[in-house]
Amino acid sequence: MAQISSNNGFKQCSSHLEATRTKEVDKEEALQMEAEALAKLQKDRRVTENQRGFELSSNTRQKAQVYNKQDYDLMVFPESDSQKRAVDIDVEKLTQAELEKLLLDDSFETRKTPVLPVTPVLSPSFSTQVYLRPTIQRGQWPPGLSGPSTYTLPSIYQSTYSSKQTAFQNGFNPRMPTFPSTEPIYLTFPGQSPYFSYPLTPATPFHPQGSLPVYRPVVSPDMAKLFDKIASTSEFLKNGKARTDLEITNSKATVNNLQVSPKSEDISKFDWLDLDPLSKPKVDSVEVLDHEEEKNIPGLLAEDPWDAVLLEERSPASCHLERKVNGKSPSGATVTRSQSLNIRTTQFTKVQGQISQKDPNGTSSLSTGSSLLQEIEVQNEEVAAFCQSITKLKTNFPYTNHWTNPGYLLSPVTVQRNICGENASVKVSIEIEGFQLPVTFTCDVSSTVEIIIMQALCWVHDDLNQVDVGSYVLKVCGQEEVLQNNHCLGSHEYIQNCRKWDTEIKLQLLTFNAMCQNLARTAEDDKTPVDLNKYLHQMEKPYKEVMTRYPVEELLDSYHNQVELALQIENQHRAVDQVIKAVRKICSALDGVETLAITESVKKLKRAVNLPRSKSADVTSLSGEGDTSKSSSSGSLNPENPVQISMDQLTAAIYDLLRLHANCGRSPANCAQSNRNIKEAWTTTEQLQFTIFAAHGISSNWVSNYEKYYLICSLSHNGKDLFKPIQSKKVGTYKNFFYLIKWDELIIFPIQISQLPLESLLHLTLFGILNQSSGSSPDSNKQRKGPEALGKVSLPLFDFKRFLTRGTKLLYLWTSSHTNPVPGTVPRKGYVMERIVLQVDFPSPTFDVIYTTPQVDRSIIQQHNLETLENDTKGKLLDILHRDSSLGLSKEDKAFLWEKRYYCLKHPNCLPKVLASAPNWKWANLAKTYSLLQQWSPLHPLTALELLDSKFADQEVRSVAVTWIEAISDDELTDLLPQFVQALKYEIYLNSSLVRFLLSRALGNIHIAHNLYWLLKDALHDAQFGARYEHVLGALLSVGGKGLREELLKQTKLVQLLGGVAEKVRQASGSARQVVLQRSMERVQSFFLRNKCRLPLNPSLVAKELNIKSCSFFSSNAVPLKVTMVNADPMGEEINVMFKVGEDLRQDMLALQMIKIMDKIWLKEGLDLRMVIFKCLSTGRDRGMVELVPASDTLRKIQVEYGVTGSFKDKPLAEWLRKYNPSEEEYEKASENFIYSCAGCCVATYVLGICDRHNDNIMLRSTGHMFHIDFGKFLGHAQMFGSFKRDRAPFVLTSDMAYVINGGEKPTIRFQLFVDLCCQAYNLIRKQTNLFLNLLSLMIPSGLPELTSIQDLKYVRDALQPQTTDAEATIFFTRLIESSLGSIATKFNFFIHNLAQLRFSGLPSNDEPILSFSPKTYSFRQDGRIKEVSVFTYHKKYNPDKHYIYVVRILREGQLEPSFVFRTFDEFQELHNKLSIIFPLWKLPGFPNRMVLGRTHIKDVAAKRKIELNSYLQSLMSASTDVAECDLVCTFFHPLLRDEKAEGIARSADAGPFSPTPGQIGGAVKLSISYRNGTLFIMVMHIKDLVTEDGADPNPYVKTYLLPDTHKTSKRKTKISRKTRNPTFNEMLVYSGYSKETLRQRELQLSVLSAESLRENFFLGGVTLPLKDFNLSKETVKWYQLTAATYL
Repeated sequence: MAQISSNNGFKQCSSHLEATRTKEVDKEEALQMEAEALAKLQKDRRVTENQRGFELSSNTRQKAQVYNKQDYDLMVFPESDSQKRAVDIDVEKLTQAELEKLLLDDSFETRKTPVLPVTPVLSPSFSTQVYLRPTIQRGQWPPGLSGPSTYTLPSIYQSTYSSKQTAFQNGFNPRMPTFPSTEPIYLTFPGQSPYFSYPLTPATPFHPQGSLPVYRPVVSPDMAKLFDKIASTSEFLKNGKARTDLEITNSKATVNNLQVSPKSEDISKFDWLDLDPLSKPKVDSVEVLDHEEEKNIPGLLAEDPWDAVLLEERSPASCHLERKVNGKSPSGATVTRSQSLNIRTTQFTKVQGQISQKDPNGTSSLSTGSSLLQEIEVQNEEVAAFCQSITKLKTNFPYTNHWTNPGYLLSPVTVQRNICGENASVKVSIEIEGFQLPVTFTCDVSSTVEIIIMQALCWVHDDLNQVDVGSYVLKVCGQEEVLQNNHCLGSHEYIQNCRKWDTEIKLQLLTFNAMCQNLARTAEDDKTPVDLNKYLHQMEKPYKEVMTRYPVEELLDSYHNQVELALQIENQHRAVDQVIKAVRKICSALDGVETLAITESVKKLKRAVNLPRSKSADVTSLSGEGDTSKSSSSGSLNPENPVQISMDQLTAAIYDLLRLHANCGRSPANCAQSNRNIKEAWTTTEQLQFTIFAAHGISSNWVSNYEKYYLICSLSHNGKDLFKPIQSKKVGTYKNFFYLIKWDELIIFPIQISQLPLESLLHLTLFGILNQSSGSSPDSNKQRKGPEALGKVSLPLFDFKRFLTRGTKLLYLWTSSHTNPVPGTVPRKGYVMERIVLQVDFPSPTFDVIYTTPQVDRSIIQQHNLETLENDTKGKLLDILHRDSSLGLSKEDKAFLWEKRYYCLKHPNCLPKVLASAPNWKWANLAKTYSLLQQWSPLHPLTALELLDSKFADQEVRSVAVTWIEAISDDELTDLLPQFVQALKYEIYLNSSLVRFLLSRALGNIHIAHNLYWLLKDALHDAQFGARYEHVLGALLSVGGKGLREELLKQTKLVQLLGGVAEKVRQASGSARQVVLQRSMERVQSFFLRNKCRLPLNPSLVAKELNIKSCSFFSSNAVPLKVTMVNADPMGEEINVMFKVGEDLRQDMLALQMIKIMDKIWLKEGLDLRMVIFKCLSTGRDRGMVELVPASDTLRKIQVEYGVTGSFKDKPLAEWLRKYNPSEEEYEKASENFIYSCAGCCVATYVLGICDRHNDNIMLRSTGHMFHIDFGKFLGHAQMFGSFKRDRAPFVLTSDMAYVINGGEKPTIRFQLFVDLCCQAYNLIRKQTNLFLNLLSLMIPSGLPELTSIQDLKYVRDALQPQTTDAEATIFFTRLIESSLGSIATKFNFFIHNLAQLRFSGLPSNDEPILSFSPKTYSFRQDGRIKEVSVFTYHKKYNPDKHYIYVVRILREGQLEPSFVFRTFDEFQELHNKLSIIFPLWKLPGFPNRMVLGRTHIKDVAAKRKIELNSYLQSLMSASTDVAECDLVCTFFHPLLRDEKAEGIARSADAGPFSPTPGQIGGAVKLSISYRNGTLFIMVMHIKDLVTEDGADPNPYVKTYLLPDTHKTSKRKTKISRKTRNPTFNEMLVYSGYSKETLRQRELQLSVLSAESLRENFFLGGVTLPLKDFNLSKETVKWYQLTAATYL
């Protein structure tokens, strides 16, 4: 029986069948026996020539049909009762010589080859023989062996993920011919083998794709005897003719992963063994066992050497030819044993020997072989270390901890100052189980939720002492979230929103157990190991997948088949071409990388095939004679065979490439071996150098577009270059297999390795010089003459174990066709992200360079007192420390600050400035820096955020920063998550403290986990960092638990479905869109039939189905969808969202995030600007979801109700609000909401530089809240109209907005409130300048088109005026308000937009009011036809401003008495404008001219217009019936509520509200008085309620003196404010050079006068203030009543 040879420590054994056979057979006898046996067996052959061909897969290998001889090696089989067919050979009568002869007959074969499926995974398929003399030991049998001898052979070469094929004692490979079989036998392993027993060595796991069927070979007992006899011949015992080129390395893992058949014990020993799948044709489908059976496998160990054969890893030459790929089995040619290819030359063996190493058990552990390609799948060292770290982190959050694993969401809270005010009480409605009606009571907003729960429980329980109050929660009705028991009621965002919208607060009282906890982690989740790749299969990836094991494996199979074939056949030219094509395919699969060794080997092979072949190398000669046979078998070993040598070299080159490719993504730490010397980096004086060899995988369109290419090599740390970048030479493309750019250039940075910081990054940026003769147009060439940046790749010089990079590296450089020059950019839709591979060779010295952290002496504490400095130095230092940001620091400032750093310890917030001022981060200086860091007081989390920016790459600094940031609350962290996700790009290594911090918070809070998932998923599209985000996302999904994971995957599916619908609707023509929408939404509805799903925008909202009838689309360019969903909570309202495709929503997300943070800052300071904060989420490239704010319209929609020129009118907004708020109380509340929210919008849009503001992206809610949408332009990047900016004003503040603010056309005290709110809000944001600059700076690498560099932050810094005082900032912003209000450009912009949108609008739809002042549409069928109509008279009105209203007399058919309606001139004009949209102008009468010279609201104008309007009405009513009787005309004449109230009432002209009493002085002035640095500052802020003798509006200004002042040198004046009784000045009047003592003896005289052009200015009032009554050390802000004081 056969012997198994191996070098892995396996015990060798032989069958009990030959236990008694000890007779040796000499060489001649063996040959004779073999020849006779083969001759005898040949008679029974029934295989035809055309059934012995083989076929290669059409996709991955060259097709070839070979009809030459196919021979199969023979094997020793035990007796099998299951096989009945006999072979006509008398085994007992055969001599040994006959057997030898029989076996050497190349036509020897047994049975016809059937067409059956094969098992392509584990069977050896191709042998590369090396004939070595075996070592035979006689004597005592080792334990466990059933044979008398041990047979061992040395390892020749490591295998490349192919099962090792072992040779038997008789020299035959473990292959078998294909025999007929009636049914497939599934691959199993016997529990106990009676034949062989030996241990297996653990190895790398391998995971086959399913259970594999193996077919039963037909081997008779006689055939088994024959093979057994052959095995005992002396020739085979001596030479073995064994193929010992394969090793058993991964056997145990393979067993563990194979499928087990439940009927394994019923199968004969070799029934499951597929010995020669090469001879079987491929099939498309193979039955697969149920995966449930995998659980039984780990306990199995093969005790039969044939089991081991199946478990072994194969040689690089065989490479698993029969590996199953995508359910298909490639087939290959069978090769006779005497003609087997020998690719293992001495040279090749030497290469292998150099890289092999022994493990502690003596087993050869080789980097090639099966493990080589498997390395591509197996995680590299850094990822493995990351997995271990996350596993450890996971144990800190056991599923049993209710606080970190509640399974439901907590309602977010916002700290709000002055929460107790005049409206401190709220009405709460609580649903309690068992109560038919909710319990309603009033409570204080400052009460904790726990107290509210106790109040509610009082309705249920008499004695609360018997109740565990802590086990109850208050759930928000309509949302799956609960209030936080330890927070006050009013701090919850839900309660704040209810108060903002004035809606009822609805809660539900539940116990913990009654809450839905389906997102909680379970015990099973805690047991599940961390797997980064397991849950990523559903993630769409925008880039080409990294090479996977299976396709390359199949290509290697094809290659080896072609090599084998080429060495057999006579005509080698064609076969060699096929070999070269196979090599090309392998290189193509490895990203188009073709190494120099492969190129040279291919050239040598082409030359070698043209040389005459020596007779000794003729592998086809066979002879029955022993000597000839020997020479024949050794012919393939002849080193003189040039084709053979070239093939060997080519194979070696391919495996070198595989090894290189497998290690390209790995850290260089794998080079650090225990036997290698280690040198510390700080002692290494060598300069940094490397060779840029080539760029592989160049696309053909690059070749045509670019003439030359070059690389810019830069070395950076902290985001700055350490040395001047070096440019490579400019070269063109070369063509071997593929296009490549070859430099082969040595780059030397004149910087010693000892000077390199640990976090040093090497950046390689590829540039292309355009080919001017390419086919592109001349114009485009003019614009693109300069070199184009084609892509960038970065590499840390030290790996995560701190070893210096060494050896050859393949670096992926991602690009998109025409490239994106900015690293980190996300390509736009339609661009395909491609990657090319840069091959860079680093030196490989005999020692490893490791970076060691310097030791810090923690006992040394240096702290200097700031007061000991000289005044000038102290003042300079304080000036630097008080600056808001480190952005504006000069080199001199930084040097000075670093020198005085130990004086700054009492100012902890300046640490980022100090560290940013460090002159360098070399090893020699790190100890001082770390010493300073350990002495520093902890920073506030928001201040420490700056230390995560690109300016601070040092691992220690970032780790300390994360420690400080851990104090941040979950709700604050949720708001800032986008910045933390971007900060991951500045981490050098994967396993960072920042990643662990984010994952730990995600484990403890579902809101954070949910938001983090969508941010990471969106970041997968990042070209440079997508792979890192993939690892973090994999970790999040792995540790988050099954419940959360399934919920997130459901959301992902919903987004995919909605994206598909949106694309279809967008591409459909206008008329078909609604049909396409309804049909497509059915598919989304079918999704909801199977699932409830939380909203990606807000995980607290759960939808159970679509309301398809309410779904629609918007008519803007992107055609976004309006998606209406039914709330799964019956107490909740419908859920409305917008889904967009074709627009990048990430910039909108950032703008809304900044506005939300501003609002929280204002609330924290007690300023509630009633901002509308809606949610927006980017769910993928150019798509996302936006929350819809109910009961809101765009300003355009409101304004065009007054015609296209509605943007030039003052009343549309006020009248729209009055329509929805008819009572005075409601209107006043809506106006107040408008004032506050408009102030917030003005400040927010100015600070963020939000541009492209028009009336279609500003919205107004019926409650009066104004808000902005669509933030496509920000940071001052204005929309251009030709060469002009469309946004000419600082922010949008138009006269119709001012009309609402003032309550009329004239300025009132309400406008002063608006100005004060703006200035207060602006100054509060200015105090947080550094926070906003840091948040925006962290978003620079996100790839937003308008935030690409630190220069883009200059706008925000300038807008916030960080160096000015609050008073100066107040003056500045007041001037901005005046500038915006006076800008006609804004109104013109609105008007242009109205015209552009006309094609979308027309008249409003049926469910909308047809006229702005009428809430409904009416028809004459309801009201009755009009017989007569005329303008009866006009009245003067004050509401609040003077205007004229026209009384229209209407007599209808069937009525005896006329009715009267009251309409303004503007309303008549609106009627005409709306009619002109419906009907052609020739059908309509001409409308009176609106333009009037001089004042419009006077009696003469009204009398003239009465006549003109009456004429217009007569013409209108006598026009055609379709005009005169349309619904628009009927609605105009329909009586309104105001008509019924005002009928018959007219106010006289002299009853105006501003009629003054002669000689009366009135009003008050608001002043801010302060003193600093020898200067008195008087800010004149506002004046209110001025009175004039004639009742006309004055032109006020303020004049001041410091008395006594005989020479009037202290006179100061403000500007003149025109035509107002309530002017706002916010002007500073400054008196310099006065000491406090001098000022205490002075009085401030202030006078208010009216400037007149045709007469003398007249006095309106004044006040005299003795300065001794003021505390000049602080600011005093106060209103002072004006009196009739004398003035100078």
